[in-house]
Amino acid sequence: MKEVRGKTAFITGGASGMGLGMAKAFAEAGMKVVIADIRQQALDEAMAEFAHTNFAVHPIRLDVTDRDGWSKAAEEAEAIFGHIHVLALNAGVGIAGPMATSTFKDWDFNIQVNIYGVVNGLVTFLPRMQAHGEECHIVATSSTGGFSAVGTAGLYCTAKFAISGMMEALATELEGTPIGVSCFYPGPVQTNLGATTGEVRPEHLQNEPQPEVGPDGRPPRNFTFDPSVFMSKEEVGKRVLRGIRRGDLFIMTHPEFAPGIKARNDALLRAQPVEPINQQRADVVKLFGTLLYNPIYDKQQVLDGPPLD
Repeated sequence: MKEVRGKTAFITGGASGMGLGMAKAFAEAGMKVVIADIRQQALDEAMAEFAHTNFAVHPIRLDVTDRDGWSKAAEEAEAIFGHIHVLALNAGVGIAGPMATSTFKDWDFNIQVNIYGVVNGLVTFLPRMQAHGEECHIVATSSTGGFSAVGTAGLYCTAKFAISGMMEALATELEGTPIGVSCFYPGPVQTNLGATTGEVRPEHLQNEPQPEVGPDGRPPRNFTFDPSVFMSKEEVGKRVLRGIRRGDLFIMTHPEFAPGIKARNDALLRAQPVEPINQQRADVVKLFGTLLYNPIYDKQQVLDGPPLD
């Protein structure tokens, strides 16, 4: 989808953080942009940032776990801007803490937002995109925790790994159609994810206050760092836009995570039995439509340098 000018984007979690960074990058590229968010105050603040521009931006209050709300949001977006061409399923919550002490409420909140928030967007908009038949692109936000496990973030990693598999499968399914698919793996970004997680958690999924403990029963370690070294949301938005234009399956932001990716992939390769392939089994695998390797991976291009202004 190289030409985006005049096209319409729908972004969840679009009123702050990475979603707002995408909204800015898309609008600056000449797109019409719908920013959807559960927080009205955040929507108002985001629209104030666009007030001095002539960008076509429209806010919609949306709880991504509300399926009826999705239908209403889609109808409103299309009534304002017409067909949706880019669907950025970015809304998410950061659930931290060891799985040993996580509750059903923690799991439910995590899954409802981080997984079903993406599922609800796909079920709502993918048929609409297929019906209008124009060139489109779907990008869902995973995480560096979606390709490499992070201790004390098991719930979050579970959801983000799910998004990875969902987008890779969708890209395979839609290969050869006008709809491209990307999985977005951001590293540390200057966002307020931790603060908004508590803000948007519904009352019926709140836990009783408990002392924080780590897997060893002790209080968790506190890490100190300078958040100013994190990537800005504006740069993140440009990187996502570049990935959409290139048709990349994987959109990465931080080269610093390359050693971790290599270490995990090397471990997977070392786990493979060193023995001849059973050709009869391989032939059966092909019958199910899955090759010994997925050709969509071959289309990922080499990325050289940050996006240019």
